[in-house]
Amino acid sequence: MTRISDPFLPAVDRAAFAVALADRLRRRGVPVGLTATQDFVAALAASPPATRTALYWTARVTLVRDQPQLARFDEVFDSVFGEAVLAVDPHARRDGRGGSPPREDEVHAPPPAGASGDPIEAAGLPWVTLPSVVSGAEHDDAYASTVPERLPTDVAGAVDTPFEQLGEREAELLGRWLETALRQWPTRRSRRHAVRPGGHRVAIRETVARARRTGWEPVRLVRTGAVDRPRRVVVLCDVSRSMQAQAVAYLHLMRALALTTHAEVFAFATSLTRLTTVLAHRSAQTAFEEATERVVDRFGGTRIAHCLEALLASHHGGTLRGAVVLIASDGWDGDPPERLAAAMARLRRRAHTVVWLNPRAGAPGFAPRTTTMTAALPHVDLLLPADTFAALLRVPAEIARLTGRDGRTARPVRPLVSTPWT
Repeated sequence: MTRISDPFLPAVDRAAFAVALADRLRRRGVPVGLTATQDFVAALAASPPATRTALYWTARVTLVRDQPQLARFDEVFDSVFGEAVLAVDPHARRDGRGGSPPREDEVHAPPPAGASGDPIEAAGLPWVTLPSVVSGAEHDDAYASTVPERLPTDVAGAVDTPFEQLGEREAELLGRWLETALRQWPTRRSRRHAVRPGGHRVAIRETVARARRTGWEPVRLVRTGAVDRPRRVVVLCDVSRSMQAQAVAYLHLMRALALTTHAEVFAFATSLTRLTTVLAHRSAQTAFEEATERVVDRFGGTRIAHCLEALLASHHGGTLRGAVVLIASDGWDGDPPERLAAAMARLRRRAHTVVWLNPRAGAPGFAPRTTTMTAALPHVDLLLPADTFAALLRVPAEIARLTGRDGRTARPVRPLVSTPWT
């Protein structure tokens, strides 16, 4: 186990220290990704901090990404390291041994909550050492480990991580994984027929051609069946201010669908922008750079009804016929609800299935009570949470479950909502 050996932080495990500090920052609303934690550990190994100021700048450079997060970071750092005496090892300080290295039979865990119930106030640093005699039954919620479980691959450890906590490297890795995972998609029955052993139609020409081998006796009948083709997919992604944390992950979803299902993808905020040709580029970095340049109104207001009307009125509106339409948005709209309801009704009559992906739907206690969602829900077949990559991967399975065997969707009287509150 690698430890920091310097006068400021003697014999401290780098990994446990970095994970515990990142957990404190997340509790105060600072999004810290796994890659940022890894960078913090690497920085501690490359240049162990000798002073509190050096530790502050090492943590700030590696763990904080945006300017608005600095105030909360300073608050957490001061609450953890502001005391004059650093509680590196309370057991050692009680015995008067200072910061001596812990024994090999000791395990690391966060300190229990103090009298106020806040673990930050219970000790100066977010870690202590406990003797190995503490059994597993004695580890209650106060001693819950903050170190994430190590899974076989980096992808498996981040598929359930919320989008706002993912770094750029993790999002890119999961985007490539999503491109290979989205292979099964709902199909439609085309008018073209092909030879199939279990077909319901006898192919006269093929049967006569095969009878030439058996003295013109049709010993075996050749049957044909309808050819199934992937159903067309149209994706509409909200890139307004309220969707800034999820925009990168949804761009990976749109690129994966554009490459695997030849989907038509659009981004919208106050206007509609087609990104099909841009996101189909072989290089993901080039595709995202061009998409960023093309969407000029990103991270601004939202006009969902106006953008839907623009799509229905354009020549791209023909792609909606018989298609699976995915709308990725949190439901905040600046247009009147009546206008959105009318646009959604037109869209529903033209499309095969309408699926609304809401990143807020995965939160406990969520309910679609906004006027926008209330106006759109009667015209939506599925309302699904989409706050992690694992939730995005479940979208094709939910659509396939809704689709009947004959390729047509059984339209319920009320929209079929697959969400935690049902």
